[in-house]
Amino acid sequence: MLGVAIDHTDRLSGISATPFLAADIGGTHGRVALMRASHEGDRGVETLAYRVFPCAQFPALSDLLQAFVDDHVQTPVKRCVLACAGQIMGEEVVNDNLAWPIQLTQLRHALGLDEVAVLNDFEALAYALNGPLADGGRHLCGPDSGSAGPTLVIGPGTGLGAAVYVPAPAGGFVLPTEAGQMDFAPNSVREREILAHLAPNGGYVAFEHLVSGPGLLTIYAILCTLNEQTPKLATPEAVSAAAAAYSDVQAVEAVEIFCASLGSFTGNLAMAFMATGGVYLAGGFLSSLFEQLKHSAFEERFLHGRSARALLSQVPVWVTEHGHHGVQGAAQWYLRHGVPEARALRHAVAGGLSA
Repeated sequence: MLGVAIDHTDRLSGISATPFLAADIGGTHGRVALMRASHEGDRGVETLAYRVFPCAQFPALSDLLQAFVDDHVQTPVKRCVLACAGQIMGEEVVNDNLAWPIQLTQLRHALGLDEVAVLNDFEALAYALNGPLADGGRHLCGPDSGSAGPTLVIGPGTGLGAAVYVPAPAGGFVLPTEAGQMDFAPNSVREREILAHLAPNGGYVAFEHLVSGPGLLTIYAILCTLNEQTPKLATPEAVSAAAAAYSDVQAVEAVEIFCASLGSFTGNLAMAFMATGGVYLAGGFLSSLFEQLKHSAFEERFLHGRSARALLSQVPVWVTEHGHHGVQGAAQWYLRHGVPEARALRHAVAGGLSA
């Protein structure tokens, strides 16, 4: 059976040479590309045009995509693959971190599209491990290279995303997750104070409420309250910059707690998925914090303790830019799974196997 699947890999990756839109939509930025299948370049995907837009400048996703089409598309495109934060529920993408609700029917009508295929944004990033995402990045901790096994992609940005790539003879597959919604577990007295401030009567607090860009700002504001100080910084970027310059005591402590908590979260997922292939921490936000991460308690918290340490000490961790990898991974997924001809071919293959 594996032999049959392998025989069709090239056909699946090169079925459609017609250009299509690939978009990676987060809570802050929308990255859009015009792409097509190719037998050259990054694993059979060719980028014809690429641009990054601030989501807040547009009243709807259709307006953002139309701005790209107006500037970069010469002939009509009829297909789009959309990687976005959140869950796909029927014709709607549900996520509190997006700038606007996404209705797929409205999107198709507004842009005159025949098809909009949708996948999770970190699912798309994990598919990009078949391309340059796996070749870049700065080594944070662990061995210099991973061994065979699952690989994690984790990214704190507007929210906290994660996905796992599982290698297989026929090209591997990706498991999307909502791991950022898992319960936050404090690891220090100070973190317990922060959690008590967030949930004074107990209850659920998601990891992404602390381990994200807005989460860093939340930690900073709570520390100011606990230290009876007036917050002076209003953005996550300002907090990280003040921490790097050692110009604000609360900012320094906030970044330390953020990095340590990210270490615990990453170690938890690495244990859950036995991520011996390694971990990629993605996003420009983390890249700007690399030196603080390097000298923080991230590694110690990642390693956990006792028996878990033996496994986790063999897991390499890198920090990489999010960049255009999301649209590349979305395009690779689309050519393999989303193109109608590809779906028909897979059904034909499955029918041949069951005959």
